[in-house]
Amino acid sequence: MKKLVLFLTIMFMTMSYGQEIKQIPLINVNGEGKVKVAPDQVCISASVETKGNNAKDVKKQNDEKMDAVLKFIKKMNIPTADFKTKQVALNPQYDYEKKKTSYNATQTVEIVVKDLSKYDELMEGLVQQGINRIDRVSFESSKLAQYESEARKLAMKDAKVKAEEYVSVLGQKVGKAFTISDNSQIYRPQPMYAAMRMKEADSMGGASNETLAIGEIEITANVSVSFVLD
Repeated sequence: MKKLVLFLTIMFMTMSYGQEIKQIPLINVNGEGKVKVAPDQVCISASVETKGNNAKDVKKQNDEKMDAVLKFIKKMNIPTADFKTKQVALNPQYDYEKKKTSYNATQTVEIVVKDLSKYDELMEGLVQQGINRIDRVSFESSKLAQYESEARKLAMKDAKVKAEEYVSVLGQKVGKAFTISDNSQIYRPQPMYAAMRMKEADSMGGASNETLAIGEIEITANVSVSFVLD
């Protein structure tokens, strides 16, 4: 039995070495696709922060301010599904010089505004109702998945065009894709230009009250493709 196994092993190795290794002619290229769109919604993360020497009083003040903030958001007709509390904290802070403990209470609310015409009024109202920290303002697209798909298709087309340009000089043709790698970075798209400022006093005469420049967000896809050469 052992002799038979040894014979079959030697025969298989002989056949393997006897076969010619066929190299597949390939061309490797990178492709990029970009889609620019105007944002149709904005995500705002805002916080109420209060400080004091008594934990109970600090928390009470913080709760009262956040209650006013949430009522204002509802008054702005923001759907309940589009805003939520993200963080609630009450932390002691010890001052070693004064040897005294103070307290810091924070509540954070995240709001998705799908009607950008409400942006200015909402931001001003949040501050008036007690918000004293704007953590993040992110302009976004509600159709991000659709635009990411478009960017990937453009990236593939770009890769094929590059491959065809290279091999046309050699009189060859681009065949089927052999391998495809998606090199796109997952990120939260930001506007190329987005600015927000509080409305200025009317000391500027006939100055415009427009305070929002949304700009565009750029969605990019990158691929690496190996094409077979015919």
